[in-house]
Amino acid sequence: MALRRKLGRSGIDVSALGMGCWAIGGPVWAGETPLGWGKVDDEESIRAVHAALDLGVNFFDTADVYGAGHSEKVLARAFADHRSDVIIASKFSNVFNETTKQIIGADASPEYIRQACEASLRRLNTDYIDLYQFHDNGYPPDQADPVRETLEDLVKEGKIRAYGWSTDFADRVEIFAQGENCTAIQLQLNVLDDNASVIQLCEKYDLAAINRGPLAMGLLSGKYTAETKPSLEDVRGEKSPGWMKYFKDGKPNPDWLRKMEAVREILASNGRTLSQGAIAWLWARSEQTIPIPGFRTVEQVEENCGALQFDPLTREQMQEIETLLARD
Repeated sequence: MALRRKLGRSGIDVSALGMGCWAIGGPVWAGETPLGWGKVDDEESIRAVHAALDLGVNFFDTADVYGAGHSEKVLARAFADHRSDVIIASKFSNVFNETTKQIIGADASPEYIRQACEASLRRLNTDYIDLYQFHDNGYPPDQADPVRETLEDLVKEGKIRAYGWSTDFADRVEIFAQGENCTAIQLQLNVLDDNASVIQLCEKYDLAAINRGPLAMGLLSGKYTAETKPSLEDVRGEKSPGWMKYFKDGKPNPDWLRKMEAVREILASNGRTLSQGAIAWLWARSEQTIPIPGFRTVEQVEENCGALQFDPLTREQMQEIETLLARD
């Protein structure tokens, strides 16, 4: 398949597969609720980033809150000699303490956006962020104009190249799409969990549809059974946040496991692994999509990048999946 895609109407050239850098941030908490993926090995994270670069990936998606700033710092180390070779996406809105690793609030005021941007620039050790994304999924759309206009100002000042919103709601997309330099929407999307209304708007406005959760928080890796128990430091564990639907009570949600089993054979056909088939579904879903599977190891990066050796799923395979999941 074509190994590159455009980052929406910005025209920025990116790899068709990006890397999601949430997990390499390490632990972060909201009170006793874990919002990270457990302990990490920074040296392995850096090796994994370099492996992705060697395999043709140039798009890396992080957020200031991932590991309370740690993910951005790890990427700064990994990109020390590669800044001109990569497209960095980060996010803002969470207020957190870098020392205690606690999220303590949220702020979308123009003053805070500027403060957060400067802090991310320092942690990333860069003069600009390629894509800066609003990290508040359900922020009231009638209050979002000042957020958008502040981001437009940051583009004019050269702090960021383009911006977007990480949101699953069509009415939020409509608000940001009116901004000249809005170029992407990051949405929850995978073969088990479609979002037709947001994809339709991304196509209408020529916005990149960056796919978080492309492997359904790991379910589509095929490595989890009904009895698998992530650690207590893991966002999928027993103390997971209320929005964690793919895992329930610290175990994979059986409803989602059944959906995965229904389509496993199609996804893992033609020499693909299950996760590579899930990525192929996303590429076939729309020309706007850019999946960003997470990683913590070189092995995970190599498996996900293996998807680049295959074409998107065929129209017939896509239709068969819709039938199996009773979505047609």
